[in-house]
Amino acid sequence: MVKKLVMAQKRGETRALCLGVTMVVCAVITYYILVTTVLPLYQKSIWTEESMCHLIETNIRDQEELKGKKVPQYPCLWVNVSAAGRWAVLYHTEDTPDQNQQCSYIPDNLDNYPTARADVEKVRARFQEKRVFYCFSTTLVNETSVLYRRLYGPQALLFSLFWPTFLLTGGLLIIAMVKSNQYLSILAAQK
Repeated sequence: MVKKLVMAQKRGETRALCLGVTMVVCAVITYYILVTTVLPLYQKSIWTEESMCHLIETNIRDQEELKGKKVPQYPCLWVNVSAAGRWAVLYHTEDTPDQNQQCSYIPDNLDNYPTARADVEKVRARFQEKRVFYCFSTTLVNETSVLYRRLYGPQALLFSLFWPTFLLTGGLLIIAMVKSNQYLSILAAQK
């Protein structure tokens, strides 16, 4: 009976150690992926200064106004603001200028034109209602754009690192508990 108990305990310990080691390995792989993907985006972000933006004008650019230019056919919002003592174009995130430099805000649902138009009008109404708001600017002198929201800010970096840290801590805790259990059983067997 004692031998069966020791064998069952040994199998359970082995499985628990494998779980702990697997969790630690997964956490290390996740840290590597985050360091090679998210961290460079955070470091390259030039919009680091939080400043107050004062709304100058908003304009909904519709498909009729955009026909002569090489842009997709959807409604978008153009917002001009005064930030850090200069005139600037407000972009929703860091990726918005890459999608279309003529739009400050691009709606999510571009397949349905009336829904996209309603979304743009709702965002425009919010800007008209709240004429002073926080935005992110840069220290570069010749930059004429600011951001409403940073995709690659400190909060995103911390949120990205939370789960791998949780996984690493849990794995190390499991390994420590199994090893302390083994040590205590050796001490008990010696007595």
